[in-house]
Amino acid sequence: MLYLASKSPRRRELLARLGVEFGLIDLDIPEQRGPGEPARDYVARVAREKAQAGLAGVAGDRDALVLGSDTEVILDDEVFGKPADADDAAAMLRRLSGRTHEVVSAVSLLSHDGGHHAVAVSQVGFAELDDAVIAAYVAGGDAFGKAGAYAIQGVAEAFVTRLDGSHSAVMGLPMRETAGLLARVGLGPLAVPA
Repeated sequence: MLYLASKSPRRRELLARLGVEFGLIDLDIPEQRGPGEPARDYVARVAREKAQAGLAGVAGDRDALVLGSDTEVILDDEVFGKPADADDAAAMLRRLSGRTHEVVSAVSLLSHDGGHHAVAVSQVGFAELDDAVIAAYVAGGDAFGKAGAYAIQGVAEAFVTRLDGSHSAVMGLPMRETAGLLARVGLGPLAVPA
């Protein structure tokens, strides 16, 4: 059985689009970047740790496959995680305003026999955002619970001047990479029928 180790409703929605049945594993994994750890390595490690924790939670199911994913916004080698509060969200959006940032989305698919991993990197350009726009966006609530204090699938899509990469990866689950990992274990729309 396939399990998604995530609380994210966006990841659930995206994985469901691939037409695979899956269960959910609700877990909390500490997301702390190590000293000197490269930003992309950090994102990949957190995705692996989510999948590992999920797999430990279904240890009795020898056929379990667990998908873990992490997505972070990176600007000037600084990882912008989920904002702590409204002030933090506004500060992140001010830093992203008028600049191009990187969104790294990593996926790990683990079984008791091993695993497969993939990383998608996208470049996202933002328009200049004035303080009134930032304040209104933060007040609307969409800034919370999302890396970089924005959700590209919502109102913040109007902030985007260019996207070089994967829209779904910026949402939280890179569809092409995820479908490729699932195909390697015989699941999903890219799997070759036997």
